[in-house]
Amino acid sequence: MISEKKQSIIIVAGGKGVRAGGDCPKQFQLLGGKPMLMHTIRAFFDYNSLINIVLVLPEDFCEHWKKLYEEYSFNIPHKIVIGGETRFHSVKNGLAKIGENEIVGVHDGARPLVTSELIGRCFDTAFSRQCGIVPVVDEPNSVRVITENGSRTIDRNTLKIIQTPQVFPASVLKKAYETDFDPAFTDDASVAEQIGCNIELISGDEANIKITTPFDFLLGEMYLRLMTKG
Repeated sequence: MISEKKQSIIIVAGGKGVRAGGDCPKQFQLLGGKPMLMHTIRAFFDYNSLINIVLVLPEDFCEHWKKLYEEYSFNIPHKIVIGGETRFHSVKNGLAKIGENEIVGVHDGARPLVTSELIGRCFDTAFSRQCGIVPVVDEPNSVRVITENGSRTIDRNTLKIIQTPQVFPASVLKKAYETDFDPAFTDDASVAEQIGCNIELISGDEANIKITTPFDFLLGEMYLRLMTKG
């Protein structure tokens, strides 16, 4: 029987983050005076201090991370797992540390501004509905799709921007990740759908941005100041 109290989160931070610039991957760069990844981990600890945090890191930067959390006296408990060739393989490695009878989320390490309110809604809904839960926000821009004859407009009201955490019954997600890798897998929901898992969308948060570029860091600093004041 799945327990609502057994919650785990896999924080995927196994990439190189080259678009953000700098001498090291973006997840280790400073945001609000400390490495971005520390904000991400803190968000889930603040939501539930008993949550099982599994952090997926690039193998070459595990020692660097150890030095950072010693330098910043970062003492939030978490397990470290080595990342794989792709995000798919990194999540699969993280799932090896997760039990069957619980609820598990997967979150981008580069989304440090996720709130306890959003995390809670994702976990609570996944438990009550026993399905995959994906937070989304509306697409505010006009959008066109490339076709063989040029391009055409798409009704933006039919589009949603995907966020994380994406949350599932652990047994379902573990089974889904037994499938062979497909480049079409862009997130966890696309993997889970392959075994017939029902995916439900819930409202995300505009501030839950994924920090990818130098501009995103500036935006993140602004959001962080606003959240701190709030």
